[in-house]
Amino acid sequence: MFADTLNQYPRMRQTQARLVASTQLKNGMGLVRWDNQGDYIENIRADHHTLSVYLDGAAHSVRRQGARIIGSQAHSSMCLLPASLATTWDVSGPISLLHFYFSDAHLQQLIEQVWDKDGQRIQLDEIDFAQDPLLIQLFCTTLSQSNWQDPLDQLALDSATQTALIHTLRHYSQRRLPTPRPSGGLPGWQLKRVVDFAEHHLDQPLTLSELAGVTGLSDYHFARMFRQATGYAPHRYVLHRRLVRARQLLEQTALSMTEIALQCGFGSSSHFSNRFRRETGTSPSQYRALKR
Repeated sequence: MFADTLNQYPRMRQTQARLVASTQLKNGMGLVRWDNQGDYIENIRADHHTLSVYLDGAAHSVRRQGARIIGSQAHSSMCLLPASLATTWDVSGPISLLHFYFSDAHLQQLIEQVWDKDGQRIQLDEIDFAQDPLLIQLFCTTLSQSNWQDPLDQLALDSATQTALIHTLRHYSQRRLPTPRPSGGLPGWQLKRVVDFAEHHLDQPLTLSELAGVTGLSDYHFARMFRQATGYAPHRYVLHRRLVRARQLLEQTALSMTEIALQCGFGSSSHFSNRFRRETGTSPSQYRALKR
């Protein structure tokens, strides 16, 4: 998976940065984490856009534009590097970066789906070391703390990266795009269809596109309308239902933790135990003992 992502998005392979984690998202977008220290990176460019958030160490990195030096006082900050932009960087102390890679085609599709507008002629701004609370929080928590290789976390990754793209388009592009506002929740018959589909596939990986496909809506409109109808983001709803099923199996059966984990869509008993404890405050074995 690492190699597939970097073959499509090779920008940082020209540097001394160390690859920490990588995944290829839906439609070919990429999410990569890098660590670096003591590096001079001259005239690096790419044919894709890069949304870069420093998880730590932004103050140890500066961008050079001739004699001009652009830096950050904070340890977490955001940079936006449009395609074909050539940049030069000087990295002194340790830094940790989370890069989100995407193309004009991804932005065009989103504009057409969310705003029902022509997605052509997109021009992103060049941003250096901005303090964007939404993006920094999104990258430092949801994206960096998710297990990228775990199918269970794909719904959360889909929603988070979609939020990041919409925010980028609205705040860091030349297009004037209003705040998207859903017109209403899912009709009852559509909601029932989605709920039934999810319930019958809790033991399998689920993606936002699969759930949206049940209704015939775009990913964005489905997610917004589902949340308005249920009060849950799709990934939180699916996790809630998985945990409900897990509690039932813990109370009513003698299945092992591994069997329960697989029936509820968790990749392993350890992943199930960690997620169960995080959400309920107790381990599965403690919960079973308490209920019996």
